[in-house]
This record gives sequence, C-alpha cells and structure tokens, in this order.
Amino acid sequence: MSETSSKPQDLIASETARIAALVDAQRAALRSQGTASAAQRTDRIDRAIGLLVDHEREICEAVRADFGTRSADFSRVTEVLSPLLALKHARAHLAEWMKPEPRQAQRGEAWVQFQPRGVVGIISPWNFPVNLAFLPLAGALAAGNRVLIKPSELTPETSALLARMVASAFDPAEIAVVTGGAETGVAFSQQRFDHLLFTGATSVGREVMRAAAQNLVPVTLELGGKSPTIVSRSADLDAAVRKIMAGKLHNAGQVCLAPDYVFVPEEQLEAFVDAAQKAVAAQFPSLGDNPDYTAIITPRHRARLAMYLDDARERGIRVVWLGAADPQRAADSRQMQPALIIDPGDDAKVMQDEIFGPLLPVKPYRGMDEVLDHIEAHPRPLGLYYFGSDSAEEAAVLERSCSGGVTLGDVIKHVGVEDLPFGGVGPSGMGAYHGRDGFLAFSHARAVYRPAAQDLDMLRVPHPEPIRQALGALITR
Repeated sequence: MSETSSKPQDLIASETARIAALVDAQRAALRSQGTASAAQRTDRIDRAIGLLVDHEREICEAVRADFGTRSADFSRVTEVLSPLLALKHARAHLAEWMKPEPRQAQRGEAWVQFQPRGVVGIISPWNFPVNLAFLPLAGALAAGNRVLIKPSELTPETSALLARMVASAFDPAEIAVVTGGAETGVAFSQQRFDHLLFTGATSVGREVMRAAAQNLVPVTLELGGKSPTIVSRSADLDAAVRKIMAGKLHNAGQVCLAPDYVFVPEEQLEAFVDAAQKAVAAQFPSLGDNPDYTAIITPRHRARLAMYLDDARERGIRVVWLGAADPQRAADSRQMQPALIIDPGDDAKVMQDEIFGPLLPVKPYRGMDEVLDHIEAHPRPLGLYYFGSDSAEEAAVLERSCSGGVTLGDVIKHVGVEDLPFGGVGPSGMGAYHGRDGFLAFSHARAVYRPAAQDLDMLRVPHPEPIRQALGALITR
C-alpha cells in the first residue's frame, strides 16, 4: 500500500484511539459514580437547556454561516426551540419515567427496572446540526447515560460551536463533542458504545450498522426515504398546497421528513400547479439573495439536484419552475429555485433517491387503489401525509400503508409531538425516540422477579406428588 493510500487508515486508527479514550473515561466515571439520581439527571438537562438559551444568537449565526443563507427565524425554531422543548419535557417527566414498572406474576413479585445503557454515541447530521445533536440528549440524559456526540463535518462552524458550548458546561466524562471529518465518523461508529444513534442517509446508515455490529452495539437509525403525500378529491386543494409547499421549502427541502412526491387527482393537476405557484410567490416574493430562503448546503449537493432536473428534461418530463427567479441566472446559485416535476416514471432518477432539495414530483392519479398500490410496492418511508375529509378513505390509507409516522391534514408535524415515538421502519430507520420512547430507547429494561416464599419448584426433579398434580392441572387446552 502506498503512503498516500495509507493515510486515511492511519487517521482512522488515530481517531479510533482518541475517541476510545473518551468512551473509556465516560465508562469509568459511570462505574465509579454509580447510577445517576433523578436530581443529577435533572441537573444535566438543566445545563443543556442553559446552553441553548444562552447561545441562541450564536447558534443561529453559526448555522447561517455554514449554509450560506438560512432564515434566523427558522433556525431559532428548529435549532433552539425544538430541542429546548424536548429537554424540558424530559425534565418534567423523568422522575415518573424512572419508576420501576410493575408486571404480573402468578406467584411472587415482578417488575421492570430501568437502568442507563451506559455510554451513548450520537452521530448527528448537517441539515439540523444543533437540533439533532441536542434533541436526543433529552432521552439519553433522562435515562442517566454519558454521551459522546459526533456532529457533521459539513457544518464546521456549528460543529465547532457545539464543541465549545458543551465543554463550557460539562465534564468530558459526562458529555463530549468529537469533531472531525469522514475518517472521524468511521472511527466513531466503530466504538464499543452501549447504544448508538445515527441520523442521516440510508446508505450511510447501512455502514454505521455494519460497523456497530462488529461490537454488537445496539443502534437506533433515523434515516429517511421518499415520504409520499396524498391529496384526496375531498381535500381543500388550495389549503393543502399551501401546507405542502411550505413543508417542502422548509430548509429548501433539506429535511428527512419533507414531502418527497405528491399524488394529485388527474383532473386537478393544473389547479395544483397554479396553487403551488401562488403559494411559493406568497411565501418568497423573491428567491435570489433572499436571506429567508435556505441555500443548498454544498455545491456537490446542488449538482446532484441539477442532475435530477437534467435527467427529467432528457426523458421529456415536464418541469415547472416556481417563484420569481430566473433559472438560468440561478443555475449556479446554491439558493436553488423550486420546481415541480410532472408525472415522472419510476425510472426517473428523481423517483429513485430521496430528493433532499426543493424539487417536488407530482403524480396524477385516477383512483386511491392506484396510489396505495404504488406506496405499498416501494420501500417504507419515514413519513406519510394525507389531505382529505373522507374518513373511509383516510382509514384505508392508514390501514394499507406502512411508514415511520403520519401527519393528517399537514406535513412533517408529527415529529414535534413529544409523546409520539419518532423513527422509521425498514429502509427509513430502526427504533424510535422522543419523549418517553427516547427514555426507553436509551434505557436497559431489566427484568426483576422475587418468587413467593412457598413457590412450587417445578424445575427440581424428581417431582413430588403435589407438583405432579399441579402440572397436570396446568397442561390443558
């Protein structure tokens, strides 16, 4: 192997040792200090809350610097308020969550004791770099764990800020942030964590799961996929389109739960296009140099989205630009003009991958069976959205589809309900967290049983006659 080709492996080995030392220090602290009390867990959550409140402006500015353009209002809600509410919810409920859970036993007592898993690793993505680093802390800290966070190298300003923030309030044996590039991410996923949470692309999730399997580390994978949206004939079309386009343009579509494609009754297709034009124009009267319209994170990601458009045009698929911008002038701009891609086939590249950008395929349909057959025939998505007032049709959609979660009459919003589990299914993820489900995900549910004093020992042989009679009474249809 040449010197050049060996360098990445050398860096991975160096990073593996660096991160392993942090894991070992956190595990040693856990052993020496014992299980954290409710008061200690509350204190850690309080400190995490304080970091979000005290660094609100710095967070919004760092995220804007990494994206190039991003609304401070949007970042304030998604990067500060959202994880803040999750942490406060955990703080309010952790004492209740920690209580042993009684279980039924025929003779004696049985209960479940919730123990910290130990050292939890969190690999957070670039699209919501503070939210998806801090929101999982709610469940992890409520469950009494120590935590290591690996933020994305694609948001270096925010990742550096996260490292400074956490170091200012936490001992590295409690929480630490590990910054670095792709090699650091590889080294991180190979650690002997007690649980590993990864949020990101399905393709990377496979590699993370493969690395974790080498150490039998349990994983929660929050991935993505092509989340479908269904507009029923019973829907208020204009209201539905406003919500769909607002959700699609959150973060310029760089959201794992963004509507990835939409089904529209064939006779309402042109009305949908007109309503989408009006909705985008109302939200963003201008797109170029608009500080409220998020830029695509890197030129590479922008080029991938342009490839989808080029492929559609080569196939003769109709593309409708939305909003007041010149697509030629904006061809190289990371503030990408949104577009509808009308009736693409499954062979179109835009229908094969999660889009993660402001492009929205629109598929006209004749009947709901056609829609549900299509959804059932494709990988299970992270989210599904239905707009309509037909209760029987809504029930059919819920019965015949399978997705990580569902929002009815809107898009994305189920992710913000702390009492709902959040996660995917199949290619869109594994496991769930948020609220009590996050506490459970980061806890070991330990079974405890105390037999009755006069318990019949059926495992000791030979059996005396009373036990034989008891067995005979039990072994029945």
